Amino acid sequence: MAGTRPIPPPLWKAAALSGMASYLDAGLIVSISVNLAIYRDSYDMGVWMAGAISAIVTGCIAVGSLVGGRLADLFGRRRVYNWDIFCFAIGALVITLAPDDITLLAGVLVAGLAAGADLPTSLAVVSDAAPAWARGRLVAFTQVMWMLGITVAIFLGFVLSTTGMTGARLITGQLAVAALVTWALRSRLKLPDAPSEPDTETAPESISLKNVWTRAALVPMTATFVFYVTWGLGANTFGQFGTYLLVTVSDASQSLATGINLAFIPIGVLLTVAFVRVADSPWRDRLFHVAAVVQILAFVIASLTAGALVGMLVFFVLYQLSNPFAGEANYKVWSQLTLPADTRGTTQGLTYALSRGVFAVAAFFTPALADHSPSVLLWTITACMTAAAFAGLFIIRVLVPRSASPGRDAADLRVPSTWPAGLSDKEH
Repeated sequence: MAGTRPIPPPLWKAAALSGMASYLDAGLIVSISVNLAIYRDSYDMGVWMAGAISAIVTGCIAVGSLVGGRLADLFGRRRVYNWDIFCFAIGALVITLAPDDITLLAGVLVAGLAAGADLPTSLAVVSDAAPAWARGRLVAFTQVMWMLGITVAIFLGFVLSTTGMTGARLITGQLAVAALVTWALRSRLKLPDAPSEPDTETAPESISLKNVWTRAALVPMTATFVFYVTWGLGANTFGQFGTYLLVTVSDASQSLATGINLAFIPIGVLLTVAFVRVADSPWRDRLFHVAAVVQILAFVIASLTAGALVGMLVFFVLYQLSNPFAGEANYKVWSQLTLPADTRGTTQGLTYALSRGVFAVAAFFTPALADHSPSVLLWTITACMTAAAFAGLFIIRVLVPRSASPGRDAADLRVPSTWPAGLSDKEH
């Protein structure tokens, strides 16, 4: 059965090393969020500097995704794949050792840009390495790494909450160490030339920007963007402001709000692992239909109760049960299945960049809107989740079947592979 065929260990290794992009992306955002109050006190930061650092993290990831995805298609995914992770390590070290807020800001700039550049590049690399029957599981596995990034950062923040700046340095320091180890392992992972390597015979066609503006690229790029940006407005709001909303809107204590977030993380991790198991089977898209409805119901309940604590508790239960099967993991898999192979880095970089830019703008207004009317905020997010469900249905019913056509498969076969060294064609 599709989705149960064993995947060779070298491919899992490539997926894990690519998934570190998601681990570091999530870890950077959550670490800055967890440490922000400590930075403000230790560096005597003003409110505008504190706000700037929060906004710059998301903004730099957006810019990095846009530029990094294009550079990967122009100069070779392998080259960008190896060096953007090294640049992240430098940025994380600067953040960890920063003696003042200006140095901290510089580290955030470098780490944010590098994290953004690595997201579309690493997904393109693992997609190039994967045979069609394993692509869904390998790409979906990067979402498990994303959940682990959140889990580690929140857990360390909770354990080290009384250690002040020492704890803050440890939280970001583990990101620097993880990035350096990943860089060393990626450097030893021998990959043949990617589809966009300049020295391949297909390079002139592959690297042309006009390939991005064809119908074959624009339709799936637009559809996956609409899904990701509408779904992400809700997910990003509760990712950045979940604790804040529980305290300010639901009247929960800080300890209770933090505990609620921690309690539901294991559910998200386990169900994301479950999604990986079905990512190459028909159950991936069948479960989306059910999960999308449950996810909308979760936000409807939160909206009807205007953010009351009981309603929010029900929301968190339903959201964590549905999100792994109707969220970012779907976006990652659908993008790799439907976007043209030769411009995957550029096209997914565009969707990442535009979406993260929207998230950054929305985050700026979220506290004010929550203060003005929690109901308006929650119903707006509910509408976004509904739009995401319809976008997902279009992708499932129109684009995924089209991507599986014989003509599309033949086109993909013309793209030079990036399989790990030592893995023969027969093993695929």
